[in-house]
Amino acid sequence: MGKLDVVILRYLTSEDFRVLTAVEMGMKNHELVPGSLVASIANLRHGGVHKLMKELCKHRLLTYERGKHYDGYRLTNSGYDYLALKALTNRKVIASFGNQIGVGKESNIYTVADEDRNPLCLKLHRLGRTCFRNIKGKRDYHAHRNRASWLYLSRISATKEFAYMKALYDRGFPVPKPIDFNRHCVVMELVHGGPLTHVTAVDEPDVLYDELMELIVRLGNCGVIHGDFNEFNIMINEEGHPIIIDFPQMVSTSHPNAELYFDRDVRCVRAFFKKRFGFESETCPRFADLERDDALDTEVACSGYKRARELDDDLLHEMGIGLAVSEDEEDPEDEQEIDHSKYTEEELAALRKEVDDSIQNDEKKIQQIADRARNLQIEDEPPTLVPAIDKTQQDHRDDTEKHTDIEDHRQTEEHTDRTREHVDPTSQKYRLAMVEKALSDVRSMRTYTSASTIAPEVVKSQVKKNLEVRQKKIERKKAVAKGEASAVTRLRRDNAETVRDCRGLWGWGWGWGD
Repeated sequence: MGKLDVVILRYLTSEDFRVLTAVEMGMKNHELVPGSLVASIANLRHGGVHKLMKELCKHRLLTYERGKHYDGYRLTNSGYDYLALKALTNRKVIASFGNQIGVGKESNIYTVADEDRNPLCLKLHRLGRTCFRNIKGKRDYHAHRNRASWLYLSRISATKEFAYMKALYDRGFPVPKPIDFNRHCVVMELVHGGPLTHVTAVDEPDVLYDELMELIVRLGNCGVIHGDFNEFNIMINEEGHPIIIDFPQMVSTSHPNAELYFDRDVRCVRAFFKKRFGFESETCPRFADLERDDALDTEVACSGYKRARELDDDLLHEMGIGLAVSEDEEDPEDEQEIDHSKYTEEELAALRKEVDDSIQNDEKKIQQIADRARNLQIEDEPPTLVPAIDKTQQDHRDDTEKHTDIEDHRQTEEHTDRTREHVDPTSQKYRLAMVEKALSDVRSMRTYTSASTIAPEVVKSQVKKNLEVRQKKIERKKAVAKGEASAVTRLRRDNAETVRDCRGLWGWGWGWGD
């Protein structure tokens, strides 16, 4: 995403632009467009599409990439810029290209001129930069999509900004005059001035403060909120009047967070005037004071706008969907209230006491069982110092412990069987006996482990060798493809590797292929 170099634009032929357009059309439903599909869409008379694509890749208007399932071509930002500039040039909108005058987190600004040498401003939307990639959380461009190309999202952003700017300009707002747009490019009138953040002093800060607050209120009365109304998006012309720019993030006053955005715009202006000019006003507009007198958000389909509820209800009724609550749905709540009202206060108090007593008794019994288990664990713990014994004594002790565990388990089962004959399974004594049996089973568990006899040096060398082999494979996979023939070469190598593995597996070692 470097600077735009338009020198190559004058040397491109109509066939080159035909190939770029074919790749753009293929990217509508392909992440990487195969070369055969590009040749089919371009349909050049004398062929030579692969040669043209190779030259375009050389000038970085296209890029050849390697995918999981197939390889193909993708349109770069410069190639997309060239297509938009070519279309605007054919419309006689721009005739010359100038310097870059601004850069933001989602756009680049350039100076251009028309055929009469009138200066204009060209804004190229650049969504997808590292500093601004949370588009799904910040914008509603995705809609129902899970994935989308950054070029397509930039095109949607430019389209929305041109629509907002045209609607505001027609209503007399101080915004740049929109001229034209194509793809992700917007051409507008060049503002003779500078941003408010570069202004260090003004003659009457209170007058400028009132103008800005009036603009915020006017926008709110039209049904929209700027959403990023700060010193970076406010231009001051030669007469000292503000001009608003940057509109892709505008939201409707019907948005769920509309009041939050409105208060943030007001707070940004107040904080800047206090910090830069030492001016602090006691009055500021509030979201509740807005008086809607226009439907600009509905006209441009602004983010968060809502249709009238009556219209929605009519459409639902036409489809046979009713919204009224039936009498059958209201009855269960009344019945539930009647059931609660049949108990008296004394009965409710007695029930609560029984529940509390039962909970306290259960907690006491659980604590007693836990204390008993803790005491048994302390008794069963082995001493910290164990004398050395030979392997024969250790094996004899292990057999003795196993026999003791089996005998204890058998006695416990016999005791449990005798208990079942005399104790009711639903009684408290039976449940406590089951808990004690579970604890005894847990205490009687043994763990047997075995240590490896492989030398540590051998293990380290083998692990190091495996890591080196894996790293080499990863590096080979990450190698950048140099041309379309690399896909065929990679396929042949995969087949050869498969055959080699099969030879080692089935014993095909009688010399063919060596």
